[in-house]
Amino acid sequence: MSEQPVNPPPESDTPVKRRFLDRAASTPTVIGEGTVFVGNLRGFGPFVVSGAVHGDGELLGDLSLAVGASWLGNIRTRRAIVAGQIEGSLEVEDKLEIGHTAVIRGRVSARTVAIARGAIVEGDIDVTSGDPVVQFEEKRDR
Repeated sequence: MSEQPVNPPPESDTPVKRRFLDRAASTPTVIGEGTVFVGNLRGFGPFVVSGAVHGDGELLGDLSLAVGASWLGNIRTRRAIVAGQIEGSLEVEDKLEIGHTAVIRGRVSARTVAIARGAIVEGDIDVTSGDPVVQFEEKRDR
């Protein structure tokens, strides 16, 4: 992964936004089903991957890796929900949820980890908060 840190966008002097749509998170970066992105991915905001990524990711935002999606490379992100496949390390700054359809082959590190029964993780899991890994029964998409 890159040795240079990604700097967040500068703070602006705009007034506080009061309307619901004004407060909504930034537009997500989407890699759609059937799309293959080859190269390293860096950026801000939420990322939704339904296709495939071949390269490392440094994401200063949240990652949602959908069922059927795949990522070949190392990933660093703030929070993540994984339902697809990852071959490489996954380093999550905060919360990680691994769904029942997920397959991860590589080292996993996160402050908190929740794993659905049926998920496959082949590699070490490091919970940086010291809390135990939470196991749950997936109730969605069954």
